[in-house]
Amino acid sequence: MAMSAGRGDDQPMMDMNTTPLIDVMLVLLIMFIITIPIQTHAVKVDLPINDPNQNKPLIDPQKNKIVIQPDGVVLWNGAPTDPATLQQYLTQTTQLNPEPELHFQPDPAARYEKVDQILAIIKRSNVSKLGFIGNEQYRNDF
Repeated sequence: MAMSAGRGDDQPMMDMNTTPLIDVMLVLLIMFIITIPIQTHAVKVDLPINDPNQNKPLIDPQKNKIVIQPDGVVLWNGAPTDPATLQQYLTQTTQLNPEPELHFQPDPAARYEKVDQILAIIKRSNVSKLGFIGNEQYRNDF
């Protein structure tokens, strides 16, 4: 290491020149970073599957739709439901402010008994905004 003279010619300066030491350390650091093996281990994570039917909220704050299919299956916003669950959904919609619209669309081939049963559930739920969908197909029949 190089040493320089101090104030006088007879006194050596006590500070060491650290520039070569820093250069060597930087080269060693770069060599160490380059030679580190790439991490090849993996962690298994079970990610949720994106299903468009699951992401839909059960109760829409704007409008909800009840459909009765020809085989008697009742659909709430496209998802099959039973009368007890339908009653719960309707009760939850009446508690929202403002109350969302309820669109009721029975299939023409659906049994009247099933349609009457669902209308009774709607009436017991005190739904105030109810609209029948699909009645325009019967406009010329009467």
